[in-house]
Amino acid sequence: MTHFPPPAEELRLLDLELRQLDARRAQLLHRRAWLVTALHAAARPTPAPVASPRPEASAPRVQNVLLVLGAVLLTIAAMAFTLVSWGHLGIAGRALVLGGVTVAVLAAPVPLLKRGLRSTAESVAGIGLALTVLDAYALHQVTAADMDATGYVSAASAVLAALWTAYGLLPRTSDLRLPLPAALIAAQLPLALWAVAADAGLYGITAAVLVTAGFDTGVALRVPARSVRITAAIGAYGMGAWGVWAAGWLSWTATGPSAAARAAAALLLFAAGIALAAAWRETAQKQAGGLAVAAGLLTVAALGGTARPVLPDAWTVPAYLACGIALLAAVRVERLPQTVRHGLARASAAVQGLALLWTLPLVGIALLGPVAWAERVWSGAPGDMREAVAVDAPWPADSETVPVVLAVVAVVLVLAVRDAVWRPRALTGALGLAWATALVLPAVLEVPYAVGLVAFGITTAGALAAAAWIRPSERPQTATEEPSATSTEAPTTVGFPTPGPTATVLALLTSLTLAFLSLTTEPATLAVLSALTALFAAASWKPHLAPVTAPTALAYAALLACATGAAAGWEPQYTALLVLAVPVAAALLAARLGDARATVPVEVAGGVAALLAVGLAAASADLPMLALVLALCGVITAGAAIRPDRRAAAYASAALFVLATWVRLAAWDVATPEAYTLPVTIPALLLGALRRRRDPEASSWTAYGPGLAAPLVPSLLAAWGDPHWTRPLLLGLAALSVTLLGARHHLQAPLLLGGAVLTLDALHELAPYIAQVTDALPRWVPPALAGLLLLALGATYEQRLRDARKMRNFLGNMH
Repeated sequence: MTHFPPPAEELRLLDLELRQLDARRAQLLHRRAWLVTALHAAARPTPAPVASPRPEASAPRVQNVLLVLGAVLLTIAAMAFTLVSWGHLGIAGRALVLGGVTVAVLAAPVPLLKRGLRSTAESVAGIGLALTVLDAYALHQVTAADMDATGYVSAASAVLAALWTAYGLLPRTSDLRLPLPAALIAAQLPLALWAVAADAGLYGITAAVLVTAGFDTGVALRVPARSVRITAAIGAYGMGAWGVWAAGWLSWTATGPSAAARAAAALLLFAAGIALAAAWRETAQKQAGGLAVAAGLLTVAALGGTARPVLPDAWTVPAYLACGIALLAAVRVERLPQTVRHGLARASAAVQGLALLWTLPLVGIALLGPVAWAERVWSGAPGDMREAVAVDAPWPADSETVPVVLAVVAVVLVLAVRDAVWRPRALTGALGLAWATALVLPAVLEVPYAVGLVAFGITTAGALAAAAWIRPSERPQTATEEPSATSTEAPTTVGFPTPGPTATVLALLTSLTLAFLSLTTEPATLAVLSALTALFAAASWKPHLAPVTAPTALAYAALLACATGAAAGWEPQYTALLVLAVPVAAALLAARLGDARATVPVEVAGGVAALLAVGLAAASADLPMLALVLALCGVITAGAAIRPDRRAAAYASAALFVLATWVRLAAWDVATPEAYTLPVTIPALLLGALRRRRDPEASSWTAYGPGLAAPLVPSLLAAWGDPHWTRPLLLGLAALSVTLLGARHHLQAPLLLGGAVLTLDALHELAPYIAQVTDALPRWVPPALAGLLLLALGATYEQRLRDARKMRNFLGNMH
């Protein structure tokens, strides 16, 4: 039943809806008016706004260019007057003209500054400064032509620097920016040129350059004017670099203690003092850290250079290293600013890093040199470990102290680094350095060969023990974690190696080197490979080491099997049978491990060992033994496939069995293709039937296609070239049976495959008769048949189009 509201309520609702309709109508009318206006505006083409031309050069820039050009032209004119027209005037005229012009030009900036023409005043002042240089040249030509040019330039540059400084400090010209930087540039020359003129030698010239750099440093630290500070800083870095390079070269080439002391203490320490003073004064600046690092490196160069002449050449690097480590004492001095202490610590780290770079050639020879024994297997034991390690590589000169350097840096890392963030990194580095020390020590000491092998074995065992003892951290430090309260360095980064994994890697590297070293003699090879196999197998009891040590033990076991076979004089195919013990052990171990992390690496190692066995059997060209090896590999794989999580290994097992069967048939000189295909067909069809039973929706092509194609296709190819009737007849019967089974069970794959093979087989058998019939037919019959076929196709196409038009018309007439 319909509910009708009271009249008053209904009237109120109607008024409300009418008001809403009026509001909506007003909104739509407003929108319509806007759209009409927009369409009219779009219809009228609007002229593109003409952009006002933008000036390519600002007014101040144009002004500066004009002033600079004017100053340069006037300077060139003055030089031409001084150099060319000077001789046409007398002495009085020369002095009056040049002096008057110089004074007038130097005085001109005063009124210009009063009128606010600063740029013009700077340009005129520049011209005046250039004229003073010309005055000095003219004075030399007139009064001091016989004076030494270098000495005169030294004196003149000192006088000009003083005059330009005074000119820039005068009350009326103190607003000029050019005189003081120019005076500082002129002040770079007097001391160095004076030392050259006085024949002070390389030491004196270098000292003069460093004193100049110190003067520039003082100016840069004291003078508040920015232009002067920048000029002084450039001069300090330039002259300082030149002086430090010269002092370092003198220190390195010094042949006696006195010469080294002069070059080191008097020059390098002076440069270090300058850098340290600058860093101490400017601790808030970004350059303070770099200056502190430079001061530390210069101090090390000075002290090490002093001790170098009195030490043997082999102890040169350790001497510098000791001086670098001594810098760490300054880090504990609380009076030094924190920036300076950090800089000195970085300088010490840089010295230690350079010392470690010096040790790399010997470490590389000790690690990679034994690889050369792979080409000289069982050629005889060398006399000592140096000969065993280097083989044909040249031994680095003065490398007797390499173990000392490695051990000292390792101790420093352990004792000096106490920060909670950097401590794991330091321990990792110390572990690597200790390993490198143990690696190079037997060769440096030239211990006997057997003792060296024992030392390498102990190093491998020690690295494995360290890896077993150092448990992996539960949660690694991340880059977002804050350092400890006492930390002054940046937080650690993700992915930095920790001591445990590093020890494992070092153990692997040492074992590889030891394995190559053992190739010199037969007993050494067997003993070392046996020890390595047992060592890594024992380490595999640690769960966190098993993913690495277990496959390594299997790899060394496979190599031991090969070495045992070679020592016994076995042929490769018989050695392959011994190698197969490794895949058997890997399969048993993987079954025992279950889902552990070491399962997959162990299985991979077993697979590689199986491939090695197959390769050994194949290299011998003994087909029966190769078939046996393949069959045994299939048995091992089938055993692994028993595990529920390794069912896929059954396919590999089937493939291995098939390969073994094929190889055996080839060994029996069987050439019939069915003998090769039938062993594949039966398992494939059985697997397809099992899959269809488990999954009725599976396609027959997936289930039965491979099993049917394996025998039918090779037999069809063989039947086409077989002149006899037996194979085509049997193939036809088999294809007919497959076709009937496909039709009976409504399976597409057997129906189509069997039918296609049956058809092709029938065509092969009827081919001679078809050829005879074709020869008996007239030549016009094939074109006629082709024409009839085309006409039939055209008629069918036209009929389909006519039916489509009828359907369209029928649908169009429907209401």
